[in-house]
Amino acid sequence: MPLLEHTACGLYCAAGDFHIDPWRPVDRAVITHAHADHARPGHARYLATPHAEGVLRNRLGAEVNLECVRYGEVRELNGVRVSLHPAGHVLGSAQVRVEHRGEVWVVSGDYKLDPDPTCVPFEPVRCHTFVTESTFGLPVYRWEDPSRIFATVNAWWQRNADAGRASVLFGYAFGKAQRLLAGVDAGIGPIFVHGAVEALNRVYREAGIDLPATQMVSEVERKFDYSRALIVAPPSAQGTPWLKRFGDYADGFASGWMAIRGAKKQRNVDLGLVLSDHADWPSLIRAIEATGAANIRVTHGSVPVMVRYLQERGLNAEALDTEFEGEGGAVS
Repeated sequence: MPLLEHTACGLYCAAGDFHIDPWRPVDRAVITHAHADHARPGHARYLATPHAEGVLRNRLGAEVNLECVRYGEVRELNGVRVSLHPAGHVLGSAQVRVEHRGEVWVVSGDYKLDPDPTCVPFEPVRCHTFVTESTFGLPVYRWEDPSRIFATVNAWWQRNADAGRASVLFGYAFGKAQRLLAGVDAGIGPIFVHGAVEALNRVYREAGIDLPATQMVSEVERKFDYSRALIVAPPSAQGTPWLKRFGDYADGFASGWMAIRGAKKQRNVDLGLVLSDHADWPSLIRAIEATGAANIRVTHGSVPVMVRYLQERGLNAEALDTEFEGEGGAVS
């Protein structure tokens, strides 16, 4: 029997009697990060990193039974050594290292290798078997340097401000919004956010992450002049009456899916930003190689392509069925 196996509830370690990011209620869940497809309600006990605690309690309830362990700290579960290591995905995200009787597996959760001031950078962990995501597991996905992306954002915002137009940026409320805020030039104008974004901003600030000053749109009078402002909102706000208060505005959408031809037109926005909190194709390959693992299990995304590519390179690669969503549609 393998150290980790697929079950109806999720990835299970029988020797340690725990699951990793289970999608049905279990007794003990080790959580890679707090996105809803990986951290679900209903488990009796949770294990995660301290930086993930604020978001988990925000989303699952303050009274959730949560134990936190620092990056690299070993926790023994029924004789199985478990430790969490930086994944570089979002605040508190982790890879889960599982060791038992000399065998080591690492479950990556979601991850990226690009620099991001809002979370601890990805660290490769040597193992025998590596479970990797493949959200953007196609050669077409190759991200630009983030500094160039933010130069584009700032130039766009400045042009809009000079023309007396508000700038509205859509990005997932947890992770993407904070990365956008950390990268923009706050000297261009005031920054406002949707309430869903500000709730997570507070958690980031409490964790020591430096974000520019923001104000919730709901805190100012409806006749406020937003002509030089940047407004950061979740994708769910697109096309809603909430946007009417900004008058004449330009809008942009940040997602890895913007790399696909036609995605900008499909979202009906002025600016399509190719900015993802997941690894692109070259980063996926580099991360897999850095583990030294001979066995690769590929989850959510372009699984068949990634499996075939790795098999052609001599690795023991297989698909692993999960209920994870990765960068769901064009929203994360």
